[in-house]
Amino acid sequence: MTRDSASPILVADIGATNARFGLIDGRVIREVRILRCAEYPSLESAASAYLAAVGLAETGTPGRPRRGAFAVAGPVTGDHVAMTNLVWEFSTGRVRDALGLDGLAVINDFTAVALSVPRLDADDRRQVGEGAPRPGGVIAVLGPGSGLGMSGLIPGADGRWSALSGEGGHVTMAPISDRESAVLGQLRKRFQHVSAERVLSGPGLVNLFEALSILDGREPAVLTPAQVTESAIAGNNPHCVEAAEMFCAMLGTVAGNLALTLGAHGGVYIAGGVVPKLGPLFTHSRFRKRFLEKGRMHDFLAPIPTYVVTHELPAFLGLAEAAGAV
Repeated sequence: MTRDSASPILVADIGATNARFGLIDGRVIREVRILRCAEYPSLESAASAYLAAVGLAETGTPGRPRRGAFAVAGPVTGDHVAMTNLVWEFSTGRVRDALGLDGLAVINDFTAVALSVPRLDADDRRQVGEGAPRPGGVIAVLGPGSGLGMSGLIPGADGRWSALSGEGGHVTMAPISDRESAVLGQLRKRFQHVSAERVLSGPGLVNLFEALSILDGREPAVLTPAQVTESAIAGNNPHCVEAAEMFCAMLGTVAGNLALTLGAHGGVYIAGGVVPKLGPLFTHSRFRKRFLEKGRMHDFLAPIPTYVVTHELPAFLGLAEAAGAV
């Protein structure tokens, strides 16, 4: 395949409800459209509708993408892909041919987020605490959102990065304090296994709020993750405040574990939709302190920087990396 460097890359981030499409040239993202998945019978029909909406439906149209990269919410183990929470099933090869592309990469959605890290500018991230990345060092990535994604980026000799694919969000959550032990004990009454994801995600933030309320003899209000976050920032509900503070501290524990496991001297990046919304509350939380609290390994972790990803569409940058863009 001969790459057409003048053509943009067709990118898509496909979840259970919405499919976000766009075109990307290097770091420039344009023509972003959000389509509701339920309104289309298949991935190729949604992608074709997007290309028509931006005037690029006909093969040979100037500026039409020749390559594509799609992120999907579900495992990708071969040509045939079945999404976890959506009825769409597809063949990568058939979608590629139907859209008239020379090449199409399909990867897991959090893998796409992880691959975005080498393409982030200084304005796309906010450092929390001290430390500086070691050039060529392994990078760790965590993403608290609707779930908890984890990955690592391994540098290659050709300057490209490889993202590890695993299910680190489902490791068992370990308590550090008596209060955390009580919270996890309360959650074990509801869940057979209390994983990191049970507390370090949008639903996990609600789980923390409810458990803390019950432990203090209060009937928890029915709140969404956004409402817990808003109340924590406003400081008008003590259990929301404590839930957000415990969330940040526990995330520091898990981030430190991942940094130790991978030897992440290139830095630890926090992506996902939850942490950026916490703003200064996260910056001034116990996250970094807890990240370093590993006994004899404190000095190993101290030089490792920790960042919050602030880019609005990091998966699109990662998809450009997956498509082999330069």
